[in-house]
Amino acid sequence: MTITSTRSTELTGEPNDAAVTLRQRLQAKTATIAVVGLGYVGLPLVGALHEAGYGVLGYDIDKPKIDQLKRGENYLHHLGDSLTRTLAESDRFEPTCDASHLGAADVVILCVPTPLGKHREPDLSFVLDSTRMVARTLRKGQLIILESTTYPGTTRQEMMPLLEEGGLVCGVDFFLAYSPEREDPGRKGMTTQAIPKLVGGVDDTSGKLAMTLYANVIEEVHYVTSAEIAEAAKLLENIYRAVNIAMVNELKVLFSEMGIDIWEVIEAASTKPFGFQPFYPGPGLGGHCIPIDPFYLAWKAREIGRQTKFIELAGEINSQMPRYVVGRLTVTLNERKLALKGAKVLIIGIAYKPNVDDIRESPAAEIIELLHHAGAEVSYHDPHMPSFPGMRKYDIDLDSVELSEETLGASDCVLIVTNHDAIDYQLIGKHAKLIMDTRNAMNGIEGIAADVVKA
Repeated sequence: MTITSTRSTELTGEPNDAAVTLRQRLQAKTATIAVVGLGYVGLPLVGALHEAGYGVLGYDIDKPKIDQLKRGENYLHHLGDSLTRTLAESDRFEPTCDASHLGAADVVILCVPTPLGKHREPDLSFVLDSTRMVARTLRKGQLIILESTTYPGTTRQEMMPLLEEGGLVCGVDFFLAYSPEREDPGRKGMTTQAIPKLVGGVDDTSGKLAMTLYANVIEEVHYVTSAEIAEAAKLLENIYRAVNIAMVNELKVLFSEMGIDIWEVIEAASTKPFGFQPFYPGPGLGGHCIPIDPFYLAWKAREIGRQTKFIELAGEINSQMPRYVVGRLTVTLNERKLALKGAKVLIIGIAYKPNVDDIRESPAAEIIELLHHAGAEVSYHDPHMPSFPGMRKYDIDLDSVELSEETLGASDCVLIVTNHDAIDYQLIGKHAKLIMDTRNAMNGIEGIAADVVKA
């Protein structure tokens, strides 16, 4: 692996013995790294740390996950089984539910959820609970790193006081940094190691120590001067996408009423070789970052007496897309002398993005709930999701149905929510009566007998 970084990892000033010792252990790869939270961020990070030669401790409160890892089984199918088999066979990896083991690690990295509360306020309970857990075994010479997406100031203002309650001093006895995750589940050809890493500490020594670790694991590491800069940069990345997606979602609604195909418009605009980057509309935003992160900054702005009108408007537009889709379906059925109540609607794809088994914040959940409330008979097909998993806000008891001529023929409408590559769109086009396509998935499919409506 070729390691590059934009700044030296040398400790400046008069670093104390704890910092020097930890840096030596990180450079020699004799340090043990603990990862708290073994989900879509934590598990790939475990694999990257292990591949780099570190001893890794994987902690999660979910015992079935730990048991699967011990057996070499992967519960995140897009990562493949070779990762977990390698970990299970290694003497440098230990999965555990016992938090007392964290005290033995030289570095503890938190990869825990940062969801929104019911009023779209930041829910830092997972971060704060994990920080308190780490604080119980915190010892001199440890480095704590937060990777969860959050608002600027979380690492310094929320985590540091909790860690210092036991009497140890940050920057002297222990060290604290922020390095945002940038995972994109399902993206081909982009490993954890290949995604450039941002690193910022609550002090320079903490940042340099974190950079020493990541420079041994990630191909490119970019050092920033504070944890707050790294926290803000992560929000900017995702707000940039959220705002641009909101723009094309708004244009989709406008152009549809004007009889203009938004997808062809985007294709045409994309021919410009500069000054334009294509973003695509959809039935709503999904995943853990883009639907959530803008509201973290909006909340923080209100705390200091500011309003982020642009960001909040984008969030409002994107969050209304599931209702727009269901409203469009209602009108489309009415035009065919059918009511939504009692209509048989087959959803294609419930994951939040193509080719993954990730349901986090998927617009499919709200669409299904809206359809249920309207009295529709809903079923779904998703080759990556055999059963609808439990979600914080939704309780949907459905299993994936077979995609067949009979299933399609029995449906009043086939609603494409997620455009997985494994879906047989030609079969859908041949045997469905009505297709509502929110992803332009039917574009270019030959032999379509069904009526296709874009939404």
